[in-house]
Amino acid sequence: MATTPREFDLSFAAAQPRTATTRDVGLLLLRLALGVIMVAHGTQKLFGYFGGPGLDGAAKGFRAMGYPASKSMATVAGLTETLGGVGLIFGFITPLAAAAVMGTMINAIGVRWGAFFAPAGMEYELLLAAAAAALCLTGPGRLSVDNWLPRLRDESRAGHRWVALALGALLAAVALIVRN
Repeated sequence: MATTPREFDLSFAAAQPRTATTRDVGLLLLRLALGVIMVAHGTQKLFGYFGGPGLDGAAKGFRAMGYPASKSMATVAGLTETLGGVGLIFGFITPLAAAAVMGTMINAIGVRWGAFFAPAGMEYELLLAAAAAALCLTGPGRLSVDNWLPRLRDESRAGHRWVALALGALLAAVALIVRN
């Protein structure tokens, strides 16, 4: 079947990323802030950067919080925070990156449950979890790597965002159950 010039033009236009709006700039700022925070926390755990404890110190902290296999849990948390943060910064596979960050923050909320205000409370973790969930559901905006990947840009496939969010919450719940 021959393709008419009009059909070709439509398919070509549909493959092009859309141009950015102020909403996209706002989503970029949110992704950058959350991503940088998560990379910083993850690299504190993994490598001791930014005055962090490093892997052995993080494992000791996880052990004190009641997590079994504390070094493995510290490694998973550090990698999840670091890789999820990098994903958010670039807007790459954003639903999974945001769900990973949200799941990590759900665990932090579970550890701090009972007090709301800082320094021992969960208000900061709650804000980070909500920001990650919001990015998971809204998407990264047009100023992202995902905008250049048609399968991730396609709004008709937004159901995968809910699946990612549910997966992040489920894995967080499993980690909290293992802890208790």
